Amino acid sequence: MLIKRREFLKISSLATASLLMPNFLKAMTLDDALESNQKILIVLQFTGGNDGLNTIIPVRNDIYFKERSSIAINNSLSLNDETGINPALSYFKELHDNGELSVMNNVGYPNPDKSHFRSMDIWHSASKSDEYLETGWLGRFLDEECYRCEHPTQALEVDDILSLALKGEKNKAFAFKDPKRLYQTSQEKYFKSLYDHHHDDETVSYLYQTLGSTINNAGYIFEKSKAKQTTQTYPNSQLGKDFKTVASLIKSDINTRVYYLSIGSFDTHVNQNERQQKLFNDINEAVKSFVADMKSNGLFDNILLMTFSEFGRRVAQNASKGTDHGTANQMFFISGGLKKKGILNTLPDLTRLNEGDLIYSEDFRKVYATVLKNWLKADSSKVLGWKNGIYDFI
Repeated sequence: MLIKRREFLKISSLATASLLMPNFLKAMTLDDALESNQKILIVLQFTGGNDGLNTIIPVRNDIYFKERSSIAINNSLSLNDETGINPALSYFKELHDNGELSVMNNVGYPNPDKSHFRSMDIWHSASKSDEYLETGWLGRFLDEECYRCEHPTQALEVDDILSLALKGEKNKAFAFKDPKRLYQTSQEKYFKSLYDHHHDDETVSYLYQTLGSTINNAGYIFEKSKAKQTTQTYPNSQLGKDFKTVASLIKSDINTRVYYLSIGSFDTHVNQNERQQKLFNDINEAVKSFVADMKSNGLFDNILLMTFSEFGRRVAQNASKGTDHGTANQMFFISGGLKKKGILNTLPDLTRLNEGDLIYSEDFRKVYATVLKNWLKADSSKVLGWKNGIYDFI
């Protein structure tokens, strides 16, 4: 049976989109669920450089209002005497008031890079700003933890393309956007008939093997995603659908410990407030449904939802009622198992800037080390090479 170029591309697309690690789906047939008290990490990436100063607002800082005369948030929801939160994140305030949210301010790294791509690579790989790594911090976690695991399915990304953060040297996470779509594609008669024909070419043979694994096992992912379907109502946004998928998988007996989601773009050079409000509304409603789902199933204490963005924005607004690429930013942590709640450190110092940019005070790698050691119970020094201590909020 001859294979045409267009057919080859279809096979390649299915293989790379649905199976970024050859043994992944085969491993998923193992009946090896998480223990009932196993901690789960969910990373939510704010892609595009979210403006932290209009997220957590320094309500008593005159410099903030002076430098942002058109875009300052004047109706923030109070967290304490000095701090407010964007009103579009009303549920985050509720979490804060309930002791279920922590905020780490002014997180960054030395010699920051303002390129979206490069700064995101730094955050994904946990590298120094002048260091280029081909593996991600969660990928190296998989390498460290899964050498003794029979099931290399510890991490899933709800996306069509796998992020660097989840790529290890030996192990990788698995990326898919929709379990049902993956399953339906794998069941197409065309792909099944192709798999019946052997090809000696090494590249084509690999793709056919991958295709065969997908056909034989994609149903497992789909079945897990609907095994314990939620009765919780989720918003119809893409992020709402993604969180619903994660919730269904968490409640099933799949063995995944890390889930990775993203939303964007927060690249708000023009008319920032409208764009940011829309994105925050989507985040607010999706997280609200997800937390309610986890609480109703007694899972919230074992869930940690962590957010980050590749950089913040400059302190002063630009001429287009937006903000340009900046440096440090805050991170949110949402869980029923937090040891320290609320605002974990001081707000950014707006009197001490580097050419208009914030000077970071907290290194993001220390945050990662904390999550790895205290939440995932991994050896953070081996995964990150980080030996400068950890925080104690989880």
